[in-house]
Amino acid sequence: MIVGRGLLASLFIENDRNDTVFFASGVSNSLETSSEEFLREENLIKKTISENPGQLFVYFSTCSVYDSSKTGSDYVLHKLKMEQLIKNSCEKYLILRVSNAVGNGGNPNLLMNYLIRSINNNETINVHTKATRNLVDAEDIKNITFQLIEKSDLNKIINVAYIQNYRIIEILEIIERFYDKKLNMNLIKSGSGYDINVPDVENYFQENGLTDKESYLCRILEKYYS
Repeated sequence: MIVGRGLLASLFIENDRNDTVFFASGVSNSLETSSEEFLREENLIKKTISENPGQLFVYFSTCSVYDSSKTGSDYVLHKLKMEQLIKNSCEKYLILRVSNAVGNGGNPNLLMNYLIRSINNNETINVHTKATRNLVDAEDIKNITFQLIEKSDLNKIINVAYIQNYRIIEILEIIERFYDKKLNMNLIKSGSGYDINVPDVENYFQENGLTDKESYLCRILEKYYS
């Protein structure tokens, strides 16, 4: 059973399972402050759990909980509350904290969608030189999820992210080389990032030869933006 219609939910359409709830619906904007939006997700989670007793509940949360600049934000506090709700309510669960997923479609304001759109429109991109982001191929999120399910590696909170962060300027430099195009960049000495530990998934990237940062990003660009 799939709950949601966005990028992550779409990954599981062809591999839906009768014994599993893939919950990928709810608040996705880290700047959200509306109590109505938070309550809507909470009520939907409670309803879905009550209507599907005994099923494995896979919840897609966010690595933003590690971002010190968002500590105490309504969004992060809500996501932590939803994680606790699921832990307390489900016999079998997987809480997957996902970083910046990149795939077909999705929110136009997601980092890579925004950057590629700006580049195609020849717009100047403001680059915070100290900022970092963790980009992960949506297909890898799907593969890792099923790998964890098959291993019955359950009742855990697991970070699903790439093994290394990218500096924003590093992303743009790789894009420049990939498209052989000089970008219009306005460099600003500011920004921040946060590390994400991925002990449960790093073997996946090693076993599939996905440990080279530039090659990994070029693979994403080839797959979704070429």
